[in-house]
Amino acid sequence: MSTDSEIIQRSLGHPRAFAELFDRHARAVGGYAARRLGADAGEDILSETFLVAFARRRAFDTSWESALPWLYGIASRLIRKHRAREAKHLRSSAQSAQREEHISHGDLETTIARLDAEISTRELAPRIAALSAKDRETLLLYAWGDLTYEEVAVALGVPVGTVRSRMNRVRTRLDPSRAASRERVVNDKEGAVDGRFRARA
Repeated sequence: MSTDSEIIQRSLGHPRAFAELFDRHARAVGGYAARRLGADAGEDILSETFLVAFARRRAFDTSWESALPWLYGIASRLIRKHRAREAKHLRSSAQSAQREEHISHGDLETTIARLDAEISTRELAPRIAALSAKDRETLLLYAWGDLTYEEVAVALGVPVGTVRSRMNRVRTRLDPSRAASRERVVNDKEGAVDGRFRARA
């Protein structure tokens, strides 16, 4: 089976070969876009993503066998234009979480599981909407795009350390009890240290 890189290189001389890339990744990219923006806008983003990818295929880094992080990166940049609509969609999901529409209960359960956060569906959607655009994009590429930290970094064009930092911040925002628990541990440790010093004094 050809790698994505081989398909893209072949398409430079035979443009129709690029259709193989669409067949291979349209479902993943389209599903991600639909979860971010809803079904109608998701279809538009899917089409535009592959139009942009086709036009820019010469710029693809051929050292990567998979084009999926690159495609997610293009889709994410297009999705930024719909930020306000996306936030509204996520907030409305809090009221319609039981409907298997654009954000299903299963999708949110996956997000929760990957973040180790015991948060109900109704609580999670508005918290995601309240994240900064960069943090929200990083989270959704990881949780819904099912990318690794390294692949998220490629998609967004940032260092992997930035992705780790954003994800740590997201975990705290989505599950405040984690931060409170961590603060208690720190305070307990500081108290123990203070106690030892006092005892010595």
